[in-house]
Amino acid sequence: MKKITFILLFFAVYLNAQTGNYQNGDVVDDFTVTDTEGVVHNLYSITAQGKYVWLDFFFVDCGPCRQTAPIFNEFFDKYGCNDGEVYCLSINLGYDNDAYVEWYEQQFGGTFNHAPAASGDGGSGPVTSNFGVNAFPTYCLIGPDNTMINRDIWPLAGVQTFENTFPQGFNPPVMQCTIIGVEDVTAFDFNIYPSISNGNVNINLPSSMEFSIAIFNTLGQQVFQNNYSEKNINLNLQLAPGVYMVKVAADNSSVTKRIIIE
Repeated sequence: MKKITFILLFFAVYLNAQTGNYQNGDVVDDFTVTDTEGVVHNLYSITAQGKYVWLDFFFVDCGPCRQTAPIFNEFFDKYGCNDGEVYCLSINLGYDNDAYVEWYEQQFGGTFNHAPAASGDGGSGPVTSNFGVNAFPTYCLIGPDNTMINRDIWPLAGVQTFENTFPQGFNPPVMQCTIIGVEDVTAFDFNIYPSISNGNVNINLPSSMEFSIAIFNTLGQQVFQNNYSEKNINLNLQLAPGVYMVKVAADNSSVTKRIIIE
């Protein structure tokens, strides 16, 4: 049933991408989500600072979401990574967990600093339902008075599409980000090979350190977890054939990569 839902959502994207429960001019409900880095975002607290909020409703396996994610991240990066008057936040459909969303960002988010993203783990599902989003991606704009300004920003022709939604008199300055970029957040990387195997895989880190390995299936269920301190690890995974996300975490940073078990 879930696959059918995703297929229907994919084909509906160009027809119904909008916030179904809010019209332009409506006051939207407050919400709180936690992004994949553990940062809490409360809408009314953000707008109380005079910020305009652009929301990106997405799910990981959505083709158009993958195509447009770099544009949203470029917009986020150009206007100060939420430190200025522009605030960007990605809201997952709710079916994808933190590890899967992190993988999505790494694979499809582009080379810019990435907007914070909340997965189902961070409470994104109820927000998607409250806004009545039934096709993806849906981009919308909320003003400092908590009213919906633009419920359907589409199609995207580049960052200028978001800039064209600026209300009259709103001219935010282009700002250099003060946050650490996505590439810099990762204090380490790891190699995993072979990427397609019968379950016997090797993981190599650049040096010996304390780290954990967690593996998730495509439903977001954790199927393996253990802690290590060696530089080189061999895993003999007894897992059903399929696609899995391998998340290695150390020093408050994490990297997620995909493997296929045949």
